[in-house]
Amino acid sequence: MFFTKQKVTMVEPERALRGRDTSVLAQPTFHEIFGTPVDVTPAGSEVAYLALGCFWGAEKLYWQLDGVTSTAVGYAGGYTPNPTYEEVCSAKTGHTEIVRVSYDPNKISYADLLKVFFENHDPTQGMRQGNDVGTQYRSAIYTTTPEQAAIAVQVRDEFQREFERAGYGEITTEMREAPEFYYAEDYHQQYLDKNPNGYCPVHATGVTCG
Repeated sequence: MFFTKQKVTMVEPERALRGRDTSVLAQPTFHEIFGTPVDVTPAGSEVAYLALGCFWGAEKLYWQLDGVTSTAVGYAGGYTPNPTYEEVCSAKTGHTEIVRVSYDPNKISYADLLKVFFENHDPTQGMRQGNDVGTQYRSAIYTTTPEQAAIAVQVRDEFQREFERAGYGEITTEMREAPEFYYAEDYHQQYLDKNPNGYCPVHATGVTCG
């Protein structure tokens, strides 16, 4: 019980792991689907940061969308610079498992990305998704522009009404300006393409909006 409580309690900054100065992502690492460098934003693309539980399945959701130009998985929202996956799993970094989505705004809107976000996990669960328990699995939207921030609030409020109608509680999604994003190790990038039988469930509730 004590260990579980530790897993769902945000670490205090002074107790967070120290991390390291260099990225844990091997260089260069190319996207398994798009064939472009994982850590380069394609020309003409904007970026969204979305955390909805285990990042393997979440990344696959987004690379399949028309208008998405690249994806990457990583860690954000905590304190430890350039953490390893094992460090993030320890609940001593404060980071989420998060997907960095590059998208062409002429082909897919930020609101559409958020619709996929809210429809494919349970944003009312706090520090967990299903059986995945811990601060790393919390729901989060980190925005890069004031326009994204305004759209995120609007879409969240629309979905809040739908979740309440379906009998769910308050949306606990963390929403704030994007902090620094740290790329995950290369073996996590496009994990479900490299490992088609890999396990990473999407915790969709059936709640939809619009």
